[in-house]
Amino acid sequence: MNDPSPELPRYALYYAPRAEEALAVAASRWLGRSPDTGEARDLVPVGGISHERLSQIVTDPRLYGFHGTLKPPIALVEGATERDFLEAVGTLAATECQIDVPSMTLAELQDFLALVPTGRCAALQDFSDRCVVEFDEFRRPAGEAELARRRAASLTQRQEDLLLRWGYPYVLEQGRFHLTLTGRIPDLRERGVILDELRRRFVAFVDRPLAVRDLCVFRQPAPGRPFTVLARFRLGGGRRLATQVWRAA
Repeated sequence: MNDPSPELPRYALYYAPRAEEALAVAASRWLGRSPDTGEARDLVPVGGISHERLSQIVTDPRLYGFHGTLKPPIALVEGATERDFLEAVGTLAATECQIDVPSMTLAELQDFLALVPTGRCAALQDFSDRCVVEFDEFRRPAGEAELARRRAASLTQRQEDLLLRWGYPYVLEQGRFHLTLTGRIPDLRERGVILDELRRRFVAFVDRPLAVRDLCVFRQPAPGRPFTVLARFRLGGGRRLATQVWRAA
């Protein structure tokens, strides 16, 4: 199997709070970038953590933009256009209703930190599963290099099966919805410092409900470039809220 061209854009289906919402503002301050506007800003210092180290800690979530994954990034299959994909996403969004997650909490997921539902939210899991399955027709199959990169994480047999079928090992029952706030922090002391800081900055969103109102399409123009919001569809609204194409991002 040949690897896809490294210059192909990738598209992902994410939940992301709207730019004016308090959660989006707090996240953009923490990560130093808004995926809606593309605006970058200086990181707010964390006591005991150098600026260089803090920048490393948020590098990955800053690149992807603050979000919760519904369908992981894909390159479009040959013959499918961006417009085709957006129209299909809009059609699905119009059939869904807003999802209310009863409560969110800060959690350590292996060695990175994220906001997650306090308990299982069946409606959100079902919606995520539907996004994984229904949009797979748009996914360009993963090449050998991508498969090898995923397998380096020592996948279980079930995760290997999911990787081969859906292009990503952590979907369906192997996935857990989360809003990523850091990259991996192996050092326990350092992770504790960051967790305390996140508790302070995100206190208004812990033990509080989360309204998942939109289905967002994020676009990455090329590897290593930041993901930004291409389109945002209101669940049940039957219309696109916004479209921004970041060709030069």
